[in-house]
Amino acid sequence: MIALSLAEIASVVGGQTHDIPDPSVQVTAPVVRDSREVQPGGLFVAFVGEHADGHDFAQQVVAAGAVAVLGSRPVGVPAIVVDDVQAALGALARHVVRRLGATLVALTGSAGKTSTKDLIAQVLRRKAPTVFTPGSLNNEIGLPLTALSATEDTRFLVLEMGARGIGHIRYLTELTPPRIGLVLNVGSAHIGEFGGREQIAQAKGELVEALPSAQDGGAAILNADDPLVRAMASRTKAKVVLFGEADEADVRAENVRLTDTGQPAFRLHTPSGASDVTMRLYGEHHVSNALAAAAVAHELGMSAEEIATALSEADSLSRWRMEVTERPDGVTIVNDAYNANPESMRAALRALVAMGRGRRTWAVLGKMAELGDEALAEHDAVGRLAVRLNVSKLVAVGGREASWLQLGAYNEGSWGEESVHVSDAQAAVDLLRSELRPGDVVLVKASRSVGLESVAQALLATGAEGEVAAR
Repeated sequence: MIALSLAEIASVVGGQTHDIPDPSVQVTAPVVRDSREVQPGGLFVAFVGEHADGHDFAQQVVAAGAVAVLGSRPVGVPAIVVDDVQAALGALARHVVRRLGATLVALTGSAGKTSTKDLIAQVLRRKAPTVFTPGSLNNEIGLPLTALSATEDTRFLVLEMGARGIGHIRYLTELTPPRIGLVLNVGSAHIGEFGGREQIAQAKGELVEALPSAQDGGAAILNADDPLVRAMASRTKAKVVLFGEADEADVRAENVRLTDTGQPAFRLHTPSGASDVTMRLYGEHHVSNALAAAAVAHELGMSAEEIATALSEADSLSRWRMEVTERPDGVTIVNDAYNANPESMRAALRALVAMGRGRRTWAVLGKMAELGDEALAEHDAVGRLAVRLNVSKLVAVGGREASWLQLGAYNEGSWGEESVHVSDAQAAVDLLRSELRPGDVVLVKASRSVGLESVAQALLATGAEGEVAAR
């Protein structure tokens, strides 16, 4: 964080100082909400949660070097006390972003946000110091914490923005006003909460509405291949830049293909030139993510050659997102269990098939949450797709939704053995331990609430004679 005195922080957040002998003392280290992450010179934000009260850790964090606590009550150690801790955190982030003068890039979408954010960050940090959202901390708490991790030398701030309702993204853009806004897609994620794809589009489009005008440097990066995203051009005064495989896209891909290992390759075209890309990531769906990152980088002055080199060398930075590991016995585990929605399920299945050419493929799938009335149809469709793609075996894990996955595969199949339904993660592990053989490729994917990463972890521990080599 940029250095701020406790007196200035108290003024910015409208708080009262307690037990602070010298208000001129500065916060110089990150602002955190997890007591285990406190660094000397930092500020600890005390939230009252469902299972723990951050105020109870006040003595501990100050002993660990925190300058003070930002909380809702006095705690017997240096503290800034406010009525609303979340609002105070947002106000502090807004103040710091204004002081920074960095270019703020914000992105949203129904699928691919985190992977694309990681790509953008890896490209831009070749040009200048870049701070970006860790993992998927994209809500009203995670986003300001990310902004507050920026320092005086930060030139690019890349922020992922999530939404569970109308107005959420608008609120986030008020905390951290972006100059460049990227909308990836409008899909079915959280459709049960929003009520329909049109409502999702309304929420996602709040990002481009918040951008400055083209004359003031605002740029809206929109997916030319998604009609609901493309239509957002009418909702912004910013310059519109289209990316995608459509001919009219400003940043587009040609000659898209997958390597023998399932990694995408294509020729990147930008207004400044063209260059070839071969990615380290797995699955054709990353082409769209890469084009989005390329469009952002082009707007910030990078050449096609610079962008292509950065994309070709970029890795997966966030856990459990197409995390590919090969066991010593030749079985490949693809841990994509961080989250799931219909679009990302389809993309993961296609990536599995591409990676598993000439090999047996296993799709270990679980519930996709928050689909509302669409849940049955969407799970059925994913099960059917697994069979159409010739996945060797679908293992549906869990309760009602998993049974819909398996039923879709059964009804689509020819002999009834293309799929199986098991009750829980341990049953899936037991089945796979008994049936996997060298050369098999296993995809593990479900919504975060299912916790299906335990299957991938158990399979990696199985047969790991010596060190497991991640690729």
